[in-house]
Amino acid sequence: MKQVSVLTVWAVFAALPLCALTPRDLAVDLAVKPGLVPVANECPHFSWRFDVGRSGERQTAYQIQVATSTASFRRGKPDLWDSGRVVSAESLSVPYAGASLPAERSICWRVRVWDKSGTEGPWSETLSFTTAGRLGAYEPLRYKSALRHVAPVRIFTNTLGNAVVDFGKDAWGWIELLPPMSMKDGGDFSLRVGERIGADGVVDRKPGGTVRYVKVNGALTTPGIYRVPFPADKRNTNDGKDGPAIRLPKEFGVVMPFRYVEVSACPYRVTRNTIRMIAVNYPMDMKASAFVSSDPALDKIYNLCKYTIWATSFAGVYIDGDRERIPYEADAYINQLSHYAIESDYTLARYSHEYLMKHPTWPTEWRQHSIFMAWADWMWTGDRQSLARCYESLKNDKLLASFVREKDGLLETKGAQELGNRSTPRDIVDWPPVERDGFEFRTVNTVVNAFYCRNLRQMAEIAEALGKREDALTFHVKADQAAKAFHAAFYDRERGCYLDGEGASHASLHANAVALAFGLVPEADIDRVADFLESRGMACSVYMAQYLLEGLFNAGRDESAINLITRPDKRGWLHMLDLGSTMTLEAWDAQYKPNLDWNHAWGTAPLNVIARYILGVRPLVAGFGKVLIRPQLGALEAVEGIVPTVRGGIRVGVRRVPRGGYRLVVSLPANTEAVVEIPALKGRVTLDGSTVDAKVKDGRFVLTGVPSGKHEIRIGK
Repeated sequence: MKQVSVLTVWAVFAALPLCALTPRDLAVDLAVKPGLVPVANECPHFSWRFDVGRSGERQTAYQIQVATSTASFRRGKPDLWDSGRVVSAESLSVPYAGASLPAERSICWRVRVWDKSGTEGPWSETLSFTTAGRLGAYEPLRYKSALRHVAPVRIFTNTLGNAVVDFGKDAWGWIELLPPMSMKDGGDFSLRVGERIGADGVVDRKPGGTVRYVKVNGALTTPGIYRVPFPADKRNTNDGKDGPAIRLPKEFGVVMPFRYVEVSACPYRVTRNTIRMIAVNYPMDMKASAFVSSDPALDKIYNLCKYTIWATSFAGVYIDGDRERIPYEADAYINQLSHYAIESDYTLARYSHEYLMKHPTWPTEWRQHSIFMAWADWMWTGDRQSLARCYESLKNDKLLASFVREKDGLLETKGAQELGNRSTPRDIVDWPPVERDGFEFRTVNTVVNAFYCRNLRQMAEIAEALGKREDALTFHVKADQAAKAFHAAFYDRERGCYLDGEGASHASLHANAVALAFGLVPEADIDRVADFLESRGMACSVYMAQYLLEGLFNAGRDESAINLITRPDKRGWLHMLDLGSTMTLEAWDAQYKPNLDWNHAWGTAPLNVIARYILGVRPLVAGFGKVLIRPQLGALEAVEGIVPTVRGGIRVGVRRVPRGGYRLVVSLPANTEAVVEIPALKGRVTLDGSTVDAKVKDGRFVLTGVPSGKHEIRIGK
């Protein structure tokens, strides 16, 4: 495999400053763009980040000032709150403790900190936010979706003689025509708009599934901006009176995903200056993350998935794609993890999670994903406000306690019932049904119980975070009991894999993928279960691929996992690109789901897997105060990337070196420390040029207490 040359991230590393500890990227209730949304919380929480600086740099104290105008700061007398110097390393979720905030006012705030030597730093920039008309208890913030102008990347003539406008990538939005001032009399136009195009350059009139196509006719009479009206689709763009789809603000009108516009009639010549796309997106920082590797195919898939997260954000809540435009918990969880991989604004993820807490969907495992979302929200943000708000519902509803069997603590969910009363959860395993690898539904279901075991562990940690020690102890006991019962009930020792349920004779990929992904396989059996998974290939949907990949990485089968991501097969991400899509598909191909759409974020597993496993960046404590750096390269020669976190971007670069070694460069923001794990090869281990005595665990060198700042670790002779 071709080795990459020195790339962008290494250049960034070389330019990193040894700067003073100065707060930046200030946020209010997780919103790093608070000017875009009013704050209704009467006790908002403040947070800030730092650029990487001196090695081991950390905050030892802070001071926050809040006022109704910056003039108060200049006088040194903020009129709402001056915290004074507070000895604390907290920088993620500091609650307001001043006078009552006035409603419908612009509020200013700033912060300064003291570093590890006790030196006072400069004040941060002053940030402002607006309070809502009524203040009360905490509510998750959400920005209004933004509009951006997209110019054509090319205009060409197809075999029919029509001009075809290519906007480069698919996006939700609409078309604006901009007739030149030289147009005198106007005239009719006829446009064919769609997501798919043929080899002849003709926009596909019958793209199949839920891939979009529409013909629009109209007339222009005078110069000026003209919005081309799209017809409403009864599935997802009606007047809001029917159906559960998420509605956009009325001023946005009807939007649809498209990339191409074929012009068969127009009263003027279409150029880059006379037609444009207006795309709708949630405000995101697409420059906060980066990834490049020695495998161009992996890089293409990363970029495909990254763009998908941005483009599918148009509804202001995580939705399942264009066909329904409905939030579903499993879709939203994968969307959440992948969104975390590209930026550190957590408002959309939290809003989507809490929306689904109030509007649950029917599959059993989807409801279990709400606990996954709550746990991930807390671990990535370090903020407990949402946990406290949702705790009782997580405990009493999402944990499915009414289905627990007394004799062994496993869930008895009666198997799959895919239609019927949506208020009663029903097992789903995977979707569409053809992707279940022959799963044999039983009264006590292996997949459902794997999720339940993981939920119990998560609830124990959530309860501890909220100071509910009795509940935490109870969850720990139940988790231990359920894990033992899980292995006893479902593991076939002779075959070395998990069966689909109690009394089942069939063993599916799904039962074994979730067991490995959720840490339920005893160490002595991991290799046999991983062997079984490898034998099945990609015998699952794009959704279950999330847990298949996690399971393989957890078992140390990173080469197999990366090969599954990059393989040039119909059941793979390169096939999505080969079809011409610029977003991940709802399914691998229309062959497996005839009504699929071309814009489903639940297909973005490679994006979060690259950040969490290939680059290996994961939180060890809530809020990334302690972080794991455990890159798993498989057969890759090199990887480099930036993973955004609530404390700042973490930069990781790994490459193999001659004679069997590794060079790892990592940069950590202030207020963090890392546990670094790299393959235990022959030779010495050096940290910043000095030999260290690294412990070996599970075939990897483990370096603990790696401080903030830039570090180089080498392994080899």
